[in-house]
Parts: sequence; C-alpha cells; structure tokens
Amino acid sequence: MAEARSLYLGPRIKRLRRELGLTQQAMAEDLAISPSYVALLERNQRPLTAPLLLRLARAYRLDMEDLAAEEGEDYARRIAEVLRDPIFADIDLPALEVADLATNFPGVSEALLRLHGAYLREQQALAEQRVPGAEEASDPVAEVRRFVSRQRNHFPELDARAEVLAGEIAEAGGSREFLGRRGLRVRFLPPDLLVDSIRRYDRHNEQLLIDDTLGAESRAWQLAVHIAYTVMRGDIARIVRGETFTGRTAANLARRALASYAAAALLMPYDRFARAAESRRYDVEALSRQFGTSFEQAAHRLTTLGRPGQERVPFFFLRVDEAGNVSKRLDGAGFPFAAHGGGCPLWNVHSAFRTPGEVITQWLELPDGQRFFSIARTVTAGGGGVGRPLIYRAVALACAAEHAPKLAYAESADPRAIAATPIGVTCRLCHRAACRARAVPPIGREILPDDYRRAVEPFTFGES
Repeated sequence: MAEARSLYLGPRIKRLRRELGLTQQAMAEDLAISPSYVALLERNQRPLTAPLLLRLARAYRLDMEDLAAEEGEDYARRIAEVLRDPIFADIDLPALEVADLATNFPGVSEALLRLHGAYLREQQALAEQRVPGAEEASDPVAEVRRFVSRQRNHFPELDARAEVLAGEIAEAGGSREFLGRRGLRVRFLPPDLLVDSIRRYDRHNEQLLIDDTLGAESRAWQLAVHIAYTVMRGDIARIVRGETFTGRTAANLARRALASYAAAALLMPYDRFARAAESRRYDVEALSRQFGTSFEQAAHRLTTLGRPGQERVPFFFLRVDEAGNVSKRLDGAGFPFAAHGGGCPLWNVHSAFRTPGEVITQWLELPDGQRFFSIARTVTAGGGGVGRPLIYRAVALACAAEHAPKLAYAESADPRAIAATPIGVTCRLCHRAACRARAVPPIGREILPDDYRRAVEPFTFGES
C-alpha cells in the first residue's frame, strides 16, 4: 500500500483557524485530535497527513485542492520581485535559497515582504513631501477603505449571486427556513449562554446561535451575514484573492466588508431596492421599513447602487460617534474627507446627537465651491437588557447638490439658489479665514500675533 502523503501547511492551517474564529481547542475537537497536536501542525512540527487533510476539508466544507495548494511558489515569486530592488544589488541571492526561504519559512517571508512594503511607502511619502494627517498605506482600515473606494463600493458578482439566493430564501419562507433546509438549526439564546458573542456557529451540532435580545432587524442581519460567510464564501474569497493586501489584518477586514456587502444584497436585492429607492425618492426610513432593515443598513445600501446602466444617485456615507471618531466611511459621491483628525464641526452630522432619531438636512459648500446636500440621523447599537449600554452614533448621507432634487428631503429645492453652510474638510486643510469654529490653524499659513488685536476667530493668519 502506498504511504499516505504528508504536507507541511502550518501557516495555512493557522490562518484558516483565525479566519473561522476558532481556538486551537475548538479546532482540535472538530478534527478529533489534541490541542497540542494542532499547535504542532501550525508550527510545521508535524505533517498534515492525507487522512487529516480530508478530515479538515470535511469539517469546514473546504475545497481540497484549494486547501492543499502550494503557497511557497507565490511567496517565492513575490520575494524575487522584492530582491530586484537596487538596495539588494550587491548581495548574491540564488533562486534556490529564495525558494527554500519561501517554502520553509513563510512567516519570515511575510515579514520581509511587509518590511519592504513599508520601506517603499516611506520613500514615496518623502518624495511627495506628504503633509501630516495624510492617509498612510500601512493602516489596514485605510487600505480596505481604498480597496472599496476603487470599486466605487459596487461588487456586481456579489449582487448577482445574492439576487439568486434572495429568491431561494423567499421561496423557502425566510432565512431561518432556508438554513434549515441546509441542515442548520437556528437558535436564539440568552446572551450569558453565548459568552460575549451575538452570533456563533456551532459546527459540531450544526447550529447557528444568536443573541435573543437583538431586535428583529439585527436578527435578520445576523442570519444574512452567516449566509454570506458560508453560502457565498467562495464568491468573497475570489474577490479577496484578486487583490494584494499588505497584511492579514487588511485581508480579514476586506472579507468582513464584503460579507457585510453580501448580507445587505441578500436583504435588499439590487433591482428591487433600486426601484424602491427611486419610487420613494430615497426616503431612507421608508426604505428601511419596506425591507425590514435598520436605517443605517438602508443608508449604507444606497451607496452601492452603481451597476452600469442602472446607476442611481451616488452617495457618500459616514458614521461617527459622539467623540467624532469615524467608524465607517464609504465614498460614492466624490466627497473629500480627511484621513486623520476631526471633521468639520459645522457639518450637522456632529450635531445630530442633539435630536436623537430625527432626520436633519443641510446644504454644504466646500472652499473650492463644490456643493453637497446632506442628511444625518442618530442610530443605536447595543442595549437589549439591564446593564447592556445603548451606543449612539450618527450617520450621514451626502450627494452632489445637483442630485438633491431627486430626494424627498430636498423636493422642489433649487441647488443653485439655496444658501449653503461653508464647511472644510478638516481644520488643518481648510483655509477659510472667517471661521469661529476652527480648532487648529491651517497647514502652511503664518499665524499673526495678537499682542494688540484679538480677532473673533481663534486664529488670524497672514495672506499666503
């Protein structure tokens, strides 16, 4: 009998475990081996035998060929490209040594690639004389935002797949019934039984466990996210594999963003939602009630309607907390936004907390003359019981002023005639002299002394 083939796939197994959100103990139970053996596998101190590979593929419903695919070749190719940099010109690096490094030391290979990437970004920043506050490529959140922005927050393959699945879900009677047909039991349990989780997939017993204190919209969302992570797993993986991210964190955040996109597409299928958006004149609250989603989910979905030939009003989306921290940003309207630092305090997304739950509108004008129309409203997260705090955030949707008359919030308005609030991107990049709300002076401007005159503005700066 031929001897079972052995593979050393430690880094791949570790990455898989982390992507699935499993501990070594949980993976060990799924594979009927000890946690210490899982640790040895991940450190490449034990081989992954063919029978164990088969068990792994069955336990997590993975493609055997994809799981066993050679990772070293990709590392070897990328390292060879890095080593062509002139700084390595005087070092003799045979191809065989590069291949050995890539195959036997994937962790060191990844570290080398990241260091060289950071070096290139620093060189580019110096060449461009980038000003403080500019977005750094080493920030994984910023990296994923740029990835989504390059696609204009539209992923047609996910929309197409989700529309088919949405039909199957409707035919089954709902997401819970759809999952039931696939052999998965959905249970709603008290939060103390879920150990600080709001959704957990129990593979052993084929159960999806969800916090029973969640509202109806949140329950529907968690079911949709699980369908995205499982049924649409391959679709999401193909998109992630088609991009080059600087690290695992960015890739994982991209997977999360795509899963959220897919979940929204399941709950609000493109064609149906786009038609409803036009017929209801982009009334976000009306759309959220029609599709059984939250205000934020419907607002978010409005930024994704970029299908060629079926585009709708392009929106910019922003979510901030009461301290001004930006936790979500999606650009579909060409709205400039500072990568770091606070936004403009004159934008009413920051004052929405004064009127919780009320939609407020505002016309905006940037220093260069660009005009936008914005709606803002508070949204909540958390809560559901005693001792579970309710978190308030504010979301804003903004579109170019010329599109505003298409919205119920600006019906019959003339964008050219209406008064607008003068705002800036952020204080350091705004050169408006007459602004009492300014927090810091603009970059590159001389600040005048106030020995003999104190102006009403916080800073007085000289002519540039």
